[in-house]
Amino acid sequence: MSKKSKNGFKYELSIERTIKQIKKKNKGKTMTIKLYQVDAFTDTVFHGNPAAVCILKDWLDEQLMQHIAMENNLSETAFAVQKNKQFHIRWFTPETEVTLCGHATLATAHVIFTHYHYPNNEITFKTRHSGILKVRKEADALTLDFPADTIKKATPPPGLIKSIGKKPQEVWKGKTDYLLVYKTEKDIRTISPNYHLLSQVKARGTIITAPGDTTDFVSRFFAPQVGINEDPATGSAHTTLIPYWTKQLNKKELTAKQLSKRQGQLNCRLENNRVSISGKAKTYLKGEIINLS
Repeated sequence: MSKKSKNGFKYELSIERTIKQIKKKNKGKTMTIKLYQVDAFTDTVFHGNPAAVCILKDWLDEQLMQHIAMENNLSETAFAVQKNKQFHIRWFTPETEVTLCGHATLATAHVIFTHYHYPNNEITFKTRHSGILKVRKEADALTLDFPADTIKKATPPPGLIKSIGKKPQEVWKGKTDYLLVYKTEKDIRTISPNYHLLSQVKARGTIITAPGDTTDFVSRFFAPQVGINEDPATGSAHTTLIPYWTKQLNKKELTAKQLSKRQGQLNCRLENNRVSISGKAKTYLKGEIINLS
């Protein structure tokens, strides 16, 4: 079945053009790519946040990576290339490339440690827009070392509160996301956003949060602007959440739960403008992408 975009056959023709370029580059040779799907921030499959991971020898055409992410239809597909002692990493939603993704970085580290038998206890990732990221292997968990977000109190933009459907106690703004603070965990569980309205708010996404009943804090994350209505467990959102709750609770080590249907469990720490976000991961499948050329 052919698939049209808003611009007629633009989508279909772009795929055809990309495939022709790959054929020319590879002179008709069959190219296969190993693909892993990993559930991050959980110790049980079918929970946490699923991400696809491709470890490459060299970068693919950017348009092809976007097509692969769209075909995978997960919140994120991560691509990584090893150069010397570092891995370069990029992340794609089904609709666009993003500047930072925590759960797909955790998933990529899990693949490198588990399936590529990386010998050291720490992996260094170089990114295009978010600097150097590190992931440490600590017992049966992995710990992300990310830069802490800078947040400021903000006036909600037009449509934000209406799209969420419940007035928050406070509104904050980080580099890319709005942070809405509520009183109870029940508030977070029962909010049902209008995703159409929310997609028109100028931000990468919206985080809602409150004190937790059994953890220090709980949250949910919505990002229809980048093709993800609700993300199950979001590492990058916690770079915003951790500085906020560290100050509110006057403690540097925190426990967190993301209250999506799949849920995610995270342990968090703030130190020297860096956040440590720890969680587990499980491989769901491994296979190959075939017939790209």
